[in-house]
Amino acid sequence: AGGTFCSGMDLKAFLRGEMPSIKGKGFAGFIESPPAKPLIGAVEGYALAGGMEIAIACDLLVANDKAQFGIPEVKRSLVAAAGGLLTLPSIIGKRMAMELALTGDFISAQRAYEMGFVNRITDGAAIEAALELAAKVAANGPLALIATKRVINERPDWNSAEMWKKQNEICGPVFTSKDSREGALAFAEKRKPNWQGE
Repeated sequence: AGGTFCSGMDLKAFLRGEMPSIKGKGFAGFIESPPAKPLIGAVEGYALAGGMEIAIACDLLVANDKAQFGIPEVKRSLVAAAGGLLTLPSIIGKRMAMELALTGDFISAQRAYEMGFVNRITDGAAIEAALELAAKVAANGPLALIATKRVINERPDWNSAEMWKKQNEICGPVFTSKDSREGALAFAEKRKPNWQGE
């Protein structure tokens, strides 16, 4: 609201003992258990503290060129415990995540893009650019999208001896689905596929 994506939890509510999380789902109701479908964030203004952690939980991120990001929790003797410490290092690297977490400094949309945190920057409305990206994603087979997201997210937990087996367990059903046949047929017939999610 007011040109800000999210500036984190309400610190006055925190003082009253309120926490903006749902048991089993975490901060904002999805940080600990994100949806199977791809999630695209559109950031304008500030994405700070829990707001940046919401952005971290997104699979793809579009930001207006004026957007700013940061996990300034340490400035209030709090900790970025909704993904800032657990997930951010795998996105931007340990040292950069450490710097943001220990200094509490903000970074620009351009710097976030350079670090690989933001996929696209726009000088217009972030939501419009995010919807364009969403349309590109949504044009693809839904079963393939869900399997792809799952493999990319789960792969860091797999050792080299099991990674091909685990990937095949997730992707195998996609190759035998009605949608995979529809995708091949649509290509052969030079038309858009009609996905059924089966």
